[in-house]
Amino acid sequence: MATLYIIGTPIGNLGDLSFRAVETLKSVALVACEDTRRTLKLLNHLEIRLPLLSCRSQNEKSAAARVVAVLDQGKDAAYASDAGTPGLSDPGQALVRTAVEAGHRVIPIPGPSAFASLVSVAGGMDKTVIFEGFLSPKPGKRRARLRELLDSGAAFVLYESPFRVLKLFQDLTEFDGDRYVCLGREMTKLHEEYLRGKAVEIFPILEQNSEQKGEFSLYVSGKNAKQCVDYCM
Repeated sequence: MATLYIIGTPIGNLGDLSFRAVETLKSVALVACEDTRRTLKLLNHLEIRLPLLSCRSQNEKSAAARVVAVLDQGKDAAYASDAGTPGLSDPGQALVRTAVEAGHRVIPIPGPSAFASLVSVAGGMDKTVIFEGFLSPKPGKRRARLRELLDSGAAFVLYESPFRVLKLFQDLTEFDGDRYVCLGREMTKLHEEYLRGKAVEIFPILEQNSEQKGEFSLYVSGKNAKQCVDYCM
């Protein structure tokens, strides 16, 4: 029985890669990854030479079969998404299930996560936090799901691209502009930034810079959560 390691990789700062992750990458026979170009840069930085296999949402099932073939030979393998922890808005779940069904061990190598990182600095007072990831790019579906999340009463975390973050805040302000939010941009990177306050307060700040850059993570507080009075930007 071989082992498939699910490795959390940096969401920006390479210094966040754990020592255990590095040692694991040195020990496996193959690394399946979302984008071989991105993972190759990481391995080159670590001076590790390994075969890479593309395993993304478009080919995850066929790639999983190829990884299992390696595991069946008694060789350990690893999977890494482009950034963060696999399975959180990233491919990996089909590979995990296929490996388990084939009788192999699947072990997590914990690492960076935009979700966990944002929650840790959001300043929310919620006991329940829903991870939603990316909403649909289609306006009707996006708005319908956003309203469902707001009506649920729980806090939730969204990921959004710079091309749609203004539309997301426009909807959020329309539905419940007084909801406390924490918006993280370029987390762990050089231009890391966090905006905290009511949605209606953050929206005009984003509008002032219409050409938004970087990836965004958004924490939206629960409906009845108690929040601090003085918001900090």
